[in-house]
Amino acid sequence: MTTQKRQILVTCALPYANGSIHLGHMLEHIQADIWVRYQRMRGQEIYFICADDAHGTPIMLKAQQLGITPEEMIDAMKAEHQADFSAFNISFDNYYSTHSPECRELSELIYGRLKQNGYIKTKVISQLFDPEKLMFLPDRYVKGTCPKCKAPDQYGDNCEVCSATYSPIDLINPRSVVSGATPIVKESEHFFFDLPAFKGMLQEWIRSGSLQEQVANKMQEWFDSGLQPWDISRDAPYFGFEIPNAPGKYFYVWLDAPIGYMASFKNYCAQVKTADFDTFWKKDSTAELYHFIGKDIVYFHSLFWPAMLEGSQFRKPSNVFVHGYVTVNGAKMSKSRGTFIQANTYLQHLDPDCLRYYYAAKLTPRIDDIDLNLEDFVQRVNSDIVNKVVNLASRSAGFITKRFNGKLSHRIDDQMLYDLFMHKAELIAEYYEQREIGKAIREIMALADEANRYIDEKAPWTIAKQEGKDQELQDVCSMGIHLFRILMTYLKPVVPSLTERAESFLDVTLIWDEPQNTRLGHTIKPFKALFNRMEMDKVNNMIEASKELINAKPKVTGPLADEPILETIKFDDFAKIDLRVALIQKADFVEGSDKLLQLTLDLGGEIRNVFSGIRSAYPDPKKLEGRLTVMVANLAPRKMRFGISEGMVLAAGGAGDDEIYLLSPDSNAKPGMAVR
Repeated sequence: MTTQKRQILVTCALPYANGSIHLGHMLEHIQADIWVRYQRMRGQEIYFICADDAHGTPIMLKAQQLGITPEEMIDAMKAEHQADFSAFNISFDNYYSTHSPECRELSELIYGRLKQNGYIKTKVISQLFDPEKLMFLPDRYVKGTCPKCKAPDQYGDNCEVCSATYSPIDLINPRSVVSGATPIVKESEHFFFDLPAFKGMLQEWIRSGSLQEQVANKMQEWFDSGLQPWDISRDAPYFGFEIPNAPGKYFYVWLDAPIGYMASFKNYCAQVKTADFDTFWKKDSTAELYHFIGKDIVYFHSLFWPAMLEGSQFRKPSNVFVHGYVTVNGAKMSKSRGTFIQANTYLQHLDPDCLRYYYAAKLTPRIDDIDLNLEDFVQRVNSDIVNKVVNLASRSAGFITKRFNGKLSHRIDDQMLYDLFMHKAELIAEYYEQREIGKAIREIMALADEANRYIDEKAPWTIAKQEGKDQELQDVCSMGIHLFRILMTYLKPVVPSLTERAESFLDVTLIWDEPQNTRLGHTIKPFKALFNRMEMDKVNNMIEASKELINAKPKVTGPLADEPILETIKFDDFAKIDLRVALIQKADFVEGSDKLLQLTLDLGGEIRNVFSGIRSAYPDPKKLEGRLTVMVANLAPRKMRFGISEGMVLAAGGAGDDEIYLLSPDSNAKPGMAVR
């Protein structure tokens, strides 16, 4: 590894300013913070910045719902986000907002350069328009029946049942999610960024070898399917920056959101006067620029963002570090189960270092989902941090304080073991550098096992009872303290609060490249409890508090308000639908789909195969077998990539993915009976 001082700028994806930070967000920010803290320990010139993503239709609509201005809402949310990140010891140098003068200035500059260089085109497009709210509807604010598989209640951009993508205009019986009104089609002139012009540059960027393999492979798929011009404008009303010389037209949120990275750093440079904006963002910059993001926004960061930078004469990222999602107890975070845990709720019950350590122990440089198994969480933290690391100090410190006035021995009792600990620094450093944080943790805990084995074998509690053994006792206990110090040095990027308490106890500042044997004869302070054991009761209380938080939120909408009754139909229209009682003979997962279950249905002598998007609500499909349900029996078969679906089962649905309830007739009903 090079020892030359590096210039590094690190960003996290910008949290959206219409919701609280939750434990899914914290994975990314903890991962980035560990990497940044390690680089600081190595003396690099590194800056860590972030901001709130504060523009877009959802911000505007939520502010209207709350009866406040968007500015008031995003200011309050920014303060909440900053408090949560600070409590988790996320060490941002600057936390800002995209609704800022710097972001407006840079957005207009980048847009102006793209336009001057011929990369901005205009085109008249047809969009769905809400005649009650008098606004064009973004894709996710339209719902209707899928034009491909006829599944009801699908969003305007893609079907969650058959995975088809389409235009909102193609939806059957579309409705506005905002007002419930039936939208109309209106034309509007939009501004488009010529993304296809950058295909060659982007392919060369892939071949540079800096991107994760999975990201590079995904980008190649997008190239193969064909890049399309990117719509970068939205019509009023919209909360954002108005496009210069285009009244009533606004920059789409995803244009100015990544520019928020630049704006936050520009704001920081103006504050400190020591960091230079151009050094990190000019076209020929040799500084390193890294974005830590989730896999759901790879498209924007690996295609649009580098193309925008290239087209406006700014430098591209050195790398985009992508991570997976967080699951809890093996399942998607759920509000109803209390596992959709907000950062603030966690902080009311548990030490933030616990989550930082658990995530660290599972982190890899790959795009893998991480499961927060709550029982394993408690056991891992107690086993590693409490029993192995902190216990090492507590077993040794008492004798040093009581028998030797806190003074450590002037010699090393086991030089070979001490050297092993010191020599591991290079390997652990390499793991940190490559974001193999889980491997670093395993090496550190292997050393902790060696340290505790040493103490067990030496048994200072036995030596303390023997006359004339004071020097041996001091040597052994001092050795335990030295090994604890080295372990805490390696753990410093991961558990900053514990490190702070350990540094106070040791009366030192832990540094990575400390020469050997520099703490011989050093005096430590009296030992105080450094870390509390985790209790499952506190975890359970946190889960209950999460449930209460969701239930305590005011209900501003009900089922009918969320999904208004559709327009009136005639009885003859309804009579065309043949509803039948069906017996679920077999229910299985569908390989390659996280939405569907495959149901084998008996209609009283006729067997049907149906693919149904109910998997999230029925994680154990075998429990459905033998149950009666209701199906649409005369729906035209549709070909899906998993096979032919020969009907549709009926279910009631709530707001969440797990709020799906399969309809069942009374137990006396028979398969094949008509439902009238």
